Amino acid sequence: MAREKWYRNPEMIIALTALFIGLLTAFISIYSAYTDRAYAKASVWPKIEISRSHNTNSFSYGVANKGTGPALIKYAKVYSGTKFLKKWSEFPEFKNISQSHLNNTTLPSGHSITPLKYKGESVSDILAIDDNIEIELCYCSIYEDCWVVDRTNITQPVNSCSVRSEHAFWQ
Repeated sequence: MAREKWYRNPEMIIALTALFIGLLTAFISIYSAYTDRAYAKASVWPKIEISRSHNTNSFSYGVANKGTGPALIKYAKVYSGTKFLKKWSEFPEFKNISQSHLNNTTLPSGHSITPLKYKGESVSDILAIDDNIEIELCYCSIYEDCWVVDRTNITQPVNSCSVRSEHAFWQ
C-alpha cells in the first residue's frame, strides 16, 4: 500500500489551517495595536502657534496650543540677527513689561500664555525692533514626538528638543 502524501492527510490539513489562522490572528492583533497607538498619539497631538498683538498703547506676544493634547515646551530661543537673548530686558525698548516663563512649561490643549505684555507710550519703539526679533519654541507631545515652531507658525518635526545653553532664552 502506497503511503499517502503528507499534504493530503486530513489531520495535516486541519493542523496547517489552524496554524494559518493563528498566524493571521497574531498579525491582525499586532496591526490593531499599531493603529490603536497611532490613534492614541493623534488624539493628544499638540500644535503650538506664536502670535503678536498690538494697538496704540499695548503690545504682546502670545503662545497658544491649538492641538488636541498638552504641549511640553522644552526650550525657547529669542534672537535678533546673530545675537541670542537670555531675557527680554536685553532690549532697552522692553522696559515696564510683564512676562510669563516659557521654558519647561506644560501648555494644555486650548490654553494660551502671554510671555510678554507691554502697556505704555513706547509701542512704536517696540514695533520698530519687532521685525528683527525671532522666536523659536521646541515642544513635545506626551509620546515624546517633538516639533520646532517659529513666528511663521510653520511646524517642523525634530528627533528631540535640545539647545545649547548660550542659545537658550531663560526669561
